[in-house]
Amino acid sequence: MILEITLTKSPIGRPPKHRLTVKSLGLTRLQKTVRHRETTAILGMVRQVEHLLQVRQVPEGE
Repeated sequence: MILEITLTKSPIGRPPKHRLTVKSLGLTRLQKTVRHRETTAILGMVRQVEHLLQVRQVPEGE
């Protein structure tokens, strides 16, 4: 599965660890969407900052 991850809330004012996690996911500005494979590392990062994100599962090949 592929995860489509969108940054919906600003990481400004959040702990530095959360800001670095958002940046490492490739999210640099609001409403930016990136796609990542559903791996344990990506799922862990998403879980840490899920209050800032919108996540959608997309079937592979779409």
